[in-house]
This record gives sequence, structure tokens and C-alpha cells, in this order.
Amino acid sequence: MNLADKHKTTQESSIASAKLAPVLRVSSKDILRGHKEVEIEHNGVLYRFRCTSLGKLILTK
Repeated sequence: MNLADKHKTTQESSIASAKLAPVLRVSSKDILRGHKEVEIEHNGVLYRFRCTSLGKLILTK
């Protein structure tokens, strides 16, 4: 097996694992808790998560 084949096998294995891993689902109501907007700090950067008047969700830096 050459290096390209080994990389392909590893990549295919990673893709298969990702498809089987459960995804965490959280309600926007649980995040916003009655507010229209929350701030989220991620890796030292502040983001704003808000619900518009039309009920759309927007995440901005």
C-alpha cells in the first residue's frame, strides 16, 4: 500500500466515523432564554447570536 492509498483509507475512515457520530441539538430558545440576542465568546473572539424580527437567526463577529 502506497502513501496515497493509506491517506485515502484514513480519510474514508474519518468520513465514516463522522457520519456515525451523534450531533448535539440545542433549541435556540434554550440559548436565547427569552432574549433577542446573546454574546458568545469563542477562542477569545466575541460573537453575537441574535433573532431578527422575522424570526431568522444571525451569528456575527
